[in-house]
Amino acid sequence: MAGLDYLLFEEATGYAIFKVLIQQDDISSRSKEVQEASNDLAKFSKMVELVSFAPFKGAAQALENANDISEGLVSDYLKSILELNLPKGSSKKKINLGVSDKNLGPSIKEFFPYVDCLANETVQDFLRGIRVHGTKLLKELQEGDIERAQLGLGHAFSRAKVKFSVQKNDNHIIQAIALLDQLDKDINTFAMRVKEWYGWHFPELAKIVPDNYNFARLTLFIKDKASLTDESLHDIAALVNDDSAIAQKVIDNAKISMGQDISEQDMENVATFAERVVSISEYRTRLYQYLTDKMNTVAPNLTTLIGEVVGARLISHAGSLTNLSKQAASTVQILGAEKALFRALKTKGNTPKYGLMYHSSFIGRASAKNKGRISRYLANKCSIASRIDNYSDEPSTAFGQILKKQVEERLNFYDTGSTPMKNADAIKEALALSGDLDEEEAGDVTAVADSEEETKSSKKEKKEKKEKKEKKDKKEKKEKKEKKEKKRKADDDESPKKKKKKSKD
Repeated sequence: MAGLDYLLFEEATGYAIFKVLIQQDDISSRSKEVQEASNDLAKFSKMVELVSFAPFKGAAQALENANDISEGLVSDYLKSILELNLPKGSSKKKINLGVSDKNLGPSIKEFFPYVDCLANETVQDFLRGIRVHGTKLLKELQEGDIERAQLGLGHAFSRAKVKFSVQKNDNHIIQAIALLDQLDKDINTFAMRVKEWYGWHFPELAKIVPDNYNFARLTLFIKDKASLTDESLHDIAALVNDDSAIAQKVIDNAKISMGQDISEQDMENVATFAERVVSISEYRTRLYQYLTDKMNTVAPNLTTLIGEVVGARLISHAGSLTNLSKQAASTVQILGAEKALFRALKTKGNTPKYGLMYHSSFIGRASAKNKGRISRYLANKCSIASRIDNYSDEPSTAFGQILKKQVEERLNFYDTGSTPMKNADAIKEALALSGDLDEEEAGDVTAVADSEEETKSSKKEKKEKKEKKEKKDKKEKKEKKEKKEKKRKADDDESPKKKKKKSKD
């Protein structure tokens, strides 16, 4: 086995290159001694020797290099350090370099083909020992420097990972849609309780005003039904969308109501609870407006195409807009129907046609036989819209409008058979609408889209030719088979006659 020659030690203060004095052949037979020596500076200093230590110039450079290492990339600073301190090798004589992260190995190999990177247990034992005796081995550092650098880099690295982005901050969308769904359930439950509770006093009101929010507001205004007079008509009408007929009906029914009388203490409790229902309903309205604004900022094209609520649910279910943009259209189509999918695969039944997308108006407008087809087409357009939203620098609704138009035309095509818009024309129109297209680029885009259409049409023609050939071959085989069967029957009919003639002779 080839020996371990050098070690790369990444520290918050800088990069260090160590030369291994005891080769891997010796170490592999006594790895326990390496682990024991990690805690003993006298023994460990005989196993490794510091070649070079290159400290970072500041916290910004340390953070930049830490980000590169976490992604398995070789920065220019690290490249220069390795180039200066590692001896030149060749294809025959290679250098073995120990690294802590195995993902960093292939990147180093790209710049230094003669370097083989190892990240096995022995390397980790060495690096552990260097980490323990770092202050003694890296002589330029003072006591406490490493701890302070690690703390500062740890905070900066964590801050950079969760930094706030105005354009791509979809965490608030995920929380808002979850809260919106919870509020809908709570408002229904609480409103039902208000109706049941106040129904003992004024049972007819629930049938006259079925809306939960308006019912709770009327409960707060009316309280004791005996207090209602004809003068209250305008006030009640204002609470029921200025409908004077309903307001008059409320007053008339209050006079002949079958409900029981209610004490002031009981009414106070009913009113307090009704106030909560009203306040939660009003907060729900404000939250929906907030979600609408947030969706138009983060995912404008997806919002324009499929709506704020369905778009937000897709983002929430996928985990983020980035995750949604990475998923295939077939996955987007059945997001939210995973249980049904796995059950269908297990029982070998029909797989679901849609998940969360079922709530889209496009699915509702399609006929029963076309729901699956429009769902597949809509998922394709949603996938495109989410990718545009995620990777575009400036938010725009141009593509969302054109994609929505395409879905509308596809729905019309299923019903009437009229030819829908081609992708080439759709792309050209969207780019022109967003103002990012000049005449020369328009020609290029159209040419690319036209070539795609030609490829599709040629594939379709080939498929049709193949199907025709298969049908023709199948027909010929059938005819041959029928001829053979006729001939066999004829032979079977002739054979008894021959036998009879022979017997007569």
